[in-house]
Amino acid sequence: MTTLTSLARAIAAERGTAQRITTVRHVHIHERPLVLVPLTLAGEANAPLAAMVGTARDDARLLVVAQPRNRDQRFGFAADLAEIVLDYVALFTTQVELVATNRGRESRARYADGPQLIVPNPAGAAFVRMFGRSTRFRKTDGQWAVPMTVPVLGRWLTHFAERYDHPGSAALVALTSALTAHWATGQSALEDANLAALMGWLDPPAGMTGAEAGEAAEDPLAFPPAGPVTDPTFDNEVLAPLIDAYTDNPGEPALARLVAAVRGQIEPTWDLVWRGVELLRALPPGERVAVRWGADRDAYSSMVLGLADGRPPQPKRDGAVAAAGRLNRMERDQATYDVQRAFDDPLVLAEYRLSGEAFAGVVTAAQPDRVDTSGRRRVLRPHVTVLTQDPVRFTPGMELTSPARPSQKATVVSVHAGAADKAEVVLELAGGMGSSLQAPPGSVPEVGERVCYTAFGDAYQQTPDFPAREDTPWTHGGPPRDYVPTDGDAAEDWS
Repeated sequence: MTTLTSLARAIAAERGTAQRITTVRHVHIHERPLVLVPLTLAGEANAPLAAMVGTARDDARLLVVAQPRNRDQRFGFAADLAEIVLDYVALFTTQVELVATNRGRESRARYADGPQLIVPNPAGAAFVRMFGRSTRFRKTDGQWAVPMTVPVLGRWLTHFAERYDHPGSAALVALTSALTAHWATGQSALEDANLAALMGWLDPPAGMTGAEAGEAAEDPLAFPPAGPVTDPTFDNEVLAPLIDAYTDNPGEPALARLVAAVRGQIEPTWDLVWRGVELLRALPPGERVAVRWGADRDAYSSMVLGLADGRPPQPKRDGAVAAAGRLNRMERDQATYDVQRAFDDPLVLAEYRLSGEAFAGVVTAAQPDRVDTSGRRRVLRPHVTVLTQDPVRFTPGMELTSPARPSQKATVVSVHAGAADKAEVVLELAGGMGSSLQAPPGSVPEVGERVCYTAFGDAYQQTPDFPAREDTPWTHGGPPRDYVPTDGDAAEDWS
């Protein structure tokens, strides 16, 4: 938790009202997301009980497993879910766009849009991951055969789960995490994980404060848990007798009572999810949100191509080279995400200013036509002087970046402490001004302009050279064998 978030939580607790901790939205929200609210049977690892799924609040489809311990009914649930998910992911394969690469000298194709899956909370994302693993290795012939769509469903769910691991990705969104990244409440992080309590703070009913609505939402009878785990009282007093009744006398009356009970548990969460989506959608998106959504569409395009080319299912475990590459990508994504949030959002950037990793101030002097003649050729190197009240922990020679001019580098020339905790920072600028000795208008900060400079930037990061898969060194197990699904995979438990 950052300093400013802690302060916002304290203010929220004092006033009973949630506080904004961002000025823009940092996650892409699709115009037509696929919302999935799963429920699982208590005591059975990842055994599906029900799911409500759809692309609009008034267009929900409820899938119920009347006997979750029955293997055939589980497969029937997977087949029904596959029909919905596969139809959805296929919607975005009609339009292709060209993306410039290699500094505009080349281009590549990707789909112009992609799918987004929204679940209530991180536990819902964990269900997606485990259900993907439980289905992507199933066989379509022989013992325990499943419809051909089931293993394809598993591969898509695994795709969403893998994108979820990448910071900044919006392919799979856990709603409570997305909401708490933009608002601070006066309750604990554990209480924020309860979607009903969180939405009570963020969108309280008329006449109630956020604190009052959040406390009222802790009643599991009025606000059932957001899943995938159900309330123990409901499990023992309602669900178990209805499942037993259906097992003893299977038929429409018993099934209808079971479905009605499950619907009563899942519909409140369904409504809460869509309310949360509307809250996020109402926020203006950050400038670089579209860039990160482009990375999700790149991954989606690769997934579609891999399925068409007959690529095998994602393995249970990565080999050494694949694991190193995945870790490197996630680390780079985290660094990029942190920088992009700061560049898009003054409130996020303020945290870096407090820690001394950035400073903001007013330009008090500028030499836009300054030319450096010390080298072999004359080059344009303007100087600007910035007066700031922020703590400055930069020393001469350090390179800084401005969010307003990310392609321009600023080298610290000097730092002079002034009166009233102020400091004057002299910077030498390079780049972003063309190749002539005359700076274009707007490329150099003018006197009176408020600017910000940071020790970090979102410039392209070179990917390290990893050995080819077949060149995996013996110290890391040597070249991994090609993964081939076995009968054991098809018989594996759903957990």
